[in-house]
Amino acid sequence: PGNTATIEGIRWLMQRFGYDPDKTDDTGSSPAAVGLRIGRGVLSATLSDGANEANSYADASGYTPVNPPLKVRESGVGSNVNPDRWQPLDLVNTVTQNGITLGASIQKFVGSNAINTKTFALARAANGFLIDDPGAPPRFNGTTKAEYNAEAREVLLFSSRLTADDGVTIDISPGRILNNTVGANDGTGHASNPRTGRAYASNVVRRGDYARVLAEFWADGPNSETPPGHWNVLFNEVSDNPLTSRQFQGQGSALRRLEWDVCGYFALNTAVHDAACAAWTLKWEYDSSRPITMIRYLASLGQSSDTAQPSYNVDGLPLSPGLIEVITAASSAPGQRHAHLASSVGQIAVKAWLGTPSSPTQTAGVGWILGVNWIPYQRETFVTPAFPGYISGHSTFSRAGAEVLTRFTGNPFFPGGLATYDFAAGSGLTFEAGPSKDVPLQWATYYDAADQAGLSRLHGGIHISADDLAGRRMGAKVGNAAFDRFLQYYGATAVVIAPPAAGNTTPTTPAPAPTPAPAPAAKSGGGGGAPSPLFLFALLTLAVVRLIRRGARTASFTTGGSPIQ
Repeated sequence: PGNTATIEGIRWLMQRFGYDPDKTDDTGSSPAAVGLRIGRGVLSATLSDGANEANSYADASGYTPVNPPLKVRESGVGSNVNPDRWQPLDLVNTVTQNGITLGASIQKFVGSNAINTKTFALARAANGFLIDDPGAPPRFNGTTKAEYNAEAREVLLFSSRLTADDGVTIDISPGRILNNTVGANDGTGHASNPRTGRAYASNVVRRGDYARVLAEFWADGPNSETPPGHWNVLFNEVSDNPLTSRQFQGQGSALRRLEWDVCGYFALNTAVHDAACAAWTLKWEYDSSRPITMIRYLASLGQSSDTAQPSYNVDGLPLSPGLIEVITAASSAPGQRHAHLASSVGQIAVKAWLGTPSSPTQTAGVGWILGVNWIPYQRETFVTPAFPGYISGHSTFSRAGAEVLTRFTGNPFFPGGLATYDFAAGSGLTFEAGPSKDVPLQWATYYDAADQAGLSRLHGGIHISADDLAGRRMGAKVGNAAFDRFLQYYGATAVVIAPPAAGNTTPTTPAPAPTPAPAPAAKSGGGGGAPSPLFLFALLTLAVVRLIRRGARTASFTTGGSPIQ
């Protein structure tokens, strides 16, 4: 969809800068000829890579959803639903990832062919599944039912905080939050900025503003650069920063800018490619449900906490005062918290985000709604991505990207020890108005940014914790494997980069760079390919990602106190 408009836009842009979009001769050494050879090399190398490009990426994996579509505009999840499996959404008006309006439609599994797609360094079994398979997520039908229910409750808790009207404030300074171990949320921040030697300043914001900003900044949904593109944008800004030394793995002389860019984008994008293959393979294998199915299904069963109250069901949602409650005659009496739900006495009410406001200049806030009507903090034209939940693509992409940037730059910290993305009060949000006050998102390390990206999906109601944490662990494996293979092509060996240690200590200085190893011979098969097409891919990536900019947002991005234009 949208190819006609896209091609017209590309032609306009080329002509604007004096280039001929109809040039076909790729002989010689002119920039256009080199570009044509690069493009054709990439197309040739990837045409039969398993993604089914020749057939417009139509599903060739044999995937069929077991559940009927979930009609978001109606209550509940429908009949004969398996709550452990993905439900495609039936939307009145759909907008795709690239912002194209499709109208009324039913979701199809986007990316299902990843299970068959050729990887760069990711190890697969003979059946296409992963060697490092993390196992299944929590299931309703099985021994992990209690965890399944607890995960649903946690998402509701996040949903209940999507308002600044409660007045709750939190400190989101890098000195107070994040610095987690991989696959956990156990960090308490960093004691000091390793560049300045000083403690990170306090950064107190309204919790509801933070939650909404987090969900939108990392959403990367329609009309965005997408999650892999987001990490290219971060690398753009890191590379442009005057504090960046451009020393390969933090050692030796600075690389020429072209070499730095080509190598960096090559390493980063082979990693996020493999992250996609890993995450979407597990999505295909486990076919797990999204929070919208989980929460609505459990709410339709009832509550599992009090046998003396109505709607008791051992498998229902656990009651939680102020969050998950049974609607009673008393609670729905005039003037009471459930008064507007008086016609639904005996059903389950949850305190959650109230849905898209009628105008983006307004805020919906949170309030009591029927659990069977719950929706995530997303656009009503998008609601939930068109593929199963486990594992989180955001978490896998982001951790893979963080591993590569850490190893490539030789330092887990952003230039200057701090990156900030500022959301000014009243601007920057698109789902609704806000934030109510300024919110500077801050990260000390690439890992901190990656973990925040994963957490954002819980605030947005897109994922459960199991999706996020498993995605982070998988992303770490994928990112490191991709970088190790990149080193083989580059003819270098690894430098060990010490991560920020628990207990808020600054990172250890990397050891001196070992002597580079000779480049390997060309290899074929599922884990690699001939060096030339892959390096051509890196060059093409360089050309494309330099055009990726976050132009639609008014917020400014800085690293180490230096604004990035």
